[in-house]
Amino acid sequence: MGRRREPLQALADETGCFVVQADAADSVAVRAALKEIHGKFGKVDILIANAGGHGVGPTISMTDETWSLATRLNLDTAFVCARESLPDLIAQKGAVVVVASIAGLFAGPDAAGYVTMKHACIGFGKSLARDYGRKGVRTNIVCPGWVATAMADEQMQVIVEKHGLHSIDEAYRLVTKDVPLGRPATSEEVANVICFLASDEASAMNGSILTVDGGAAVVDLPTLAFVE
Repeated sequence: MGRRREPLQALADETGCFVVQADAADSVAVRAALKEIHGKFGKVDILIANAGGHGVGPTISMTDETWSLATRLNLDTAFVCARESLPDLIAQKGAVVVVASIAGLFAGPDAAGYVTMKHACIGFGKSLARDYGRKGVRTNIVCPGWVATAMADEQMQVIVEKHGLHSIDEAYRLVTKDVPLGRPATSEEVANVICFLASDEASAMNGSILTVDGGAAVVDLPTLAFVE
């Protein structure tokens, strides 16, 4: 489910998946999407709350509109889709995976909107796990680091221009130079973790927070000077 028809159709053409064009933060649109899904597949077993982005810029100059957009895209989408899907998920004893970010664990520069909402996504996932675990609904949270995607490529282009680099690949190497694996994740690597959490193989996991960041979260920042 997404707001833009073109990337949805491209995904459908590539994978054969069923797509619904809708705004995940709009409760009316989500209810309509669920009605369409019910007619085709029945009740929902798994919800992946994966929308996000925006909220970047210095706090001192961030507009109300930017802050509100960060809230809507990152937090409202997860809340609305979870609320509307919970009757199905309870009936099916289903699973929720909230896709946050390591920005939900740490603070990147000049990104207060994004950082705050990803922290909130983790809190929301914990609340779902606490409140609905006894009803058979498992909720877990994934926190990716850098992932080589079209959205991240746009951010790498900023790095290319800022540092006078020659390619996006050089930018990825620069932003992951202190990451133990030394590279960004692929979307498939993150998807594999999400699929595991949503599967019966993770049946005892509820409220867990998993980083998929190449080891970035284990690095002790004050010691980086010793390896420069």
